Amino acid sequence: MAITLIDPEGLPEVPVYRQVSVATGSRLVFVAGQVAWDTDGRTVGAGDLAVQVEQAYVNVGTALAAAGASFADVAKLNVHVVDWTPDLMPRLLAGIDRAAERLGSRPMAPATLLGVAALDVPEHLVEVEAVAVLDR
Repeated sequence: MAITLIDPEGLPEVPVYRQVSVATGSRLVFVAGQVAWDTDGRTVGAGDLAVQVEQAYVNVGTALAAAGASFADVAKLNVHVVDWTPDLMPRLLAGIDRAAERLGSRPMAPATLLGVAALDVPEHLVEVEAVAVLDR
């Protein structure tokens, strides 16, 4: 594995991600922000943050697989949520949990959560982008 995830002493442990990733690989994979589109480009889960989070993470997984990678290779995630407030966290986590079940892997790379005013399409509530590192 080209990625080692750690929680340094002196920083809090967060159950849904690690604070630091150390990359030793040489091949970088940059995944464009993925939204809740199905294969045909239709929005999945209009108005339902958990469903859209699940689909966006699954789409990231699909993009990673096309490059020969998986969530185990992800060094960094950025998650953009429309009109973010802390009370949305349970729905965000529910979507991540469901995506992890479908993917057979829990995304644990360091992540940044950003509240945004809007995304590309009014129905989209979340966008997830990833950077992965491979040693193959």
